[in-house]
Amino acid sequence: MAATGWLSETWDRVVGSDPGLQRLRGALAAAVAMSTTLGIEYVYGRATDRGPQGTLVVMLIGTVMAMMGSMALGDAAGPLRKLGTAAFFPVAIGTGMVVGICVAGRTDTKLAVFVVVMFAAVFIRRFGTPFFFYGFMMWMGYFFASFLGATFSQLPSLLVAVAIAAAWVLLLMTTVLRTHPQRTLARVRRAFAARARSVARVCADLLETDPRDARRLARLRRKLHSRQLRLAEAALVIEGWSGTPGAIPAGFSAATVRRRVLDAHLAVDALAGAADAMAGTDARHAAEAAKIADHLAGGDHRAAERAARRLLDRYDEAGRTGPAQAAGQPAPRDIDGLAHHLASAAWELATLTGEAGVPDPAVDGEEDFEPAVTLAMGVLPGSAAVALSVSARSRWNPLGRLSLTTRQAVQVAVAGSLAILVGRELSQARYYWAVIATFIAFTGTATRSETFIKAGNRVVGTLVGLGAGIGLAHLTAGHTYWIITVIILSMSCGFYLVSVSYAAMIFFVTIMVSQLYSELHEFTAGLLMLRLEETAIGAAIGIGVALVVLPTSTRDTVYSARVGYYTALGELLRACAASLAAEPAAGPAAGRAADGLDAQVRVVDHRLQQLALVARPLTLPLVWGNDPRVMRHRLTLYAAVTRQIRALAVGPRRAPGLPPAPHLAAAAGALADAATALALAPSPQSRPAPEVERALRAADAAMLAARPAPGTVLPAVTRPLLRLRQLLRELAVQGPAPEQSGSAGSGSRVVASSDAATATRSPRAPSAR
Repeated sequence: MAATGWLSETWDRVVGSDPGLQRLRGALAAAVAMSTTLGIEYVYGRATDRGPQGTLVVMLIGTVMAMMGSMALGDAAGPLRKLGTAAFFPVAIGTGMVVGICVAGRTDTKLAVFVVVMFAAVFIRRFGTPFFFYGFMMWMGYFFASFLGATFSQLPSLLVAVAIAAAWVLLLMTTVLRTHPQRTLARVRRAFAARARSVARVCADLLETDPRDARRLARLRRKLHSRQLRLAEAALVIEGWSGTPGAIPAGFSAATVRRRVLDAHLAVDALAGAADAMAGTDARHAAEAAKIADHLAGGDHRAAERAARRLLDRYDEAGRTGPAQAAGQPAPRDIDGLAHHLASAAWELATLTGEAGVPDPAVDGEEDFEPAVTLAMGVLPGSAAVALSVSARSRWNPLGRLSLTTRQAVQVAVAGSLAILVGRELSQARYYWAVIATFIAFTGTATRSETFIKAGNRVVGTLVGLGAGIGLAHLTAGHTYWIITVIILSMSCGFYLVSVSYAAMIFFVTIMVSQLYSELHEFTAGLLMLRLEETAIGAAIGIGVALVVLPTSTRDTVYSARVGYYTALGELLRACAASLAAEPAAGPAAGRAADGLDAQVRVVDHRLQQLALVARPLTLPLVWGNDPRVMRHRLTLYAAVTRQIRALAVGPRRAPGLPPAPHLAAAAGALADAATALALAPSPQSRPAPEVERALRAADAAMLAARPAPGTVLPAVTRPLLRLRQLLRELAVQGPAPEQSGSAGSGSRVVASSDAATATRSPRAPSAR
């Protein structure tokens, strides 16, 4: 039983870490494309009598073409679109080759043009994702031609080799290796379920932890926060793939998929909120609640539902017997109701999981669907999507107002020039390793902190890979087929891990380089040490240029993401205010209104994901004058706001027939004004900005405008409004990071008292859907 649980948890980690198995498929596609292209180019080289050296050259350039082509064509685009993209592969590499041949043999000119080519390769990224790869291919074409001393007489055969590789990889990526949108969406949904189970697993650990073990509780709470963010990321990937043509199965609609995922997301939020609040307390039934969470973590939803039902029945019976028959029993406390709330959330999650594959009978034909997030190569976009609107910190330099891609092109040109000058002082022949390190440092990064981290990881990966590279090179020396196998496996592992750990990718790249030079009979331990030294030079230059030349500030990028988050939050709060003030809609109008709110919820989720992404360097002790604890605490508050706004936006749909509530609508509108004021306000100070304070006071007044009789059960949306008011007030000030502790259950029912609204236990049945 323990072994089965361990296997289940391990599989969940594999599936959950790679939504849609996109990394795994990309690595396998690269392996298949490279290995088969090697064979094809070998046959081509032998058939054209190019000799051993010439055959090796066409094999190398064909393999590089296949590697990059498999990445460029790995999305879900149709065959015609992929054909249009692949048609320019030979053009891009050929352009670089022509330029490289023209300057071959003239060292100074070759080096100067090398810098120009690097600038152009980065500059053309502005034109879209295909040009990202075209730039790389142009750069590689120039590198091959100029540094290998190619001639115009060799150019036709080299272009034929490139064309063969491009045609072959196109055939592979449109047939056996094509991306199937519907299957990918199904795999992403399984990844969402795996991440939901990982949240339940942490909830069980929290509930089983000794209340006196404060350090473990704090660590598990941080882990729970991280798992919830990862769950939201998986939901966003589902959102993006739902907008891909052909992804939605028959009997479903994209809006249905979004709604069901959102409902499951809310149930997991409620489960985590209750477990977080119960942890570290003496709440009754904590052991039963931990067992329920453990069943969910193991995927045994039937057992979870049975355990939840038993706990709910116990609460119902206690409610029926009343205090008269409870003699000798401890008086009920609000905190004891959290187990009831956890059981309700678990029951709902189990029910939703069972209904996930059931078609929606209301689906009728096609629908217009606009996803809240546009994926990049099948995954969530990187930090550049936020940094595009951020200007460089360079008041005196007019180039600071240039676009991000242009600024990075300038940075690459400056860094490449310095890498050539300094790298040649160390080695006249191998200085290009320093140039490559600077070029790659500005690939996939946007801020100077990200460049620093990537350059540092490149050095670490190279250093750690030295030992493995030397050892494997001695083992495979003289065995060509083993060398090719290790090269392909190394590149595949590198591709699989690149988005998890760039240092791990460079570790495998170092092994690949060792094998390549072993086959060329140039391998020595000293050569790898030289590569490490040149890489360190290039990384240091890249970091220095990122810090000084047209730098994109991490703090400015975080500020831009924060403005985007508050703006989206304000828009959603205004939409919620309109929904709370209006008469309940019926029929298709109600469905359209609910779909609109669901879409805006995902927009807020995406803004939070962007904020967490660009703020990640500030959670590490890297930036001068930054307190990582404060940033981590504020990200926790942003995530809590997002969970509450989800509950508020979906509340009317899950409780149909809710009468108009003008006072709640006014409170939501005032909170929207507070969010807008926070977007316009500078960095938080010791007191809220006047505009924010006025809006929060207006929300307070609106919440107290209607005083129901004591004991009246207030609408379910009251709790999220109360929590949002509190959280926005905390975000409005810059205070110290307190020790994280449990919070009140987000789904608790709210009743009116003689003074103010207070929390009590949530109802038994899952929320209406």
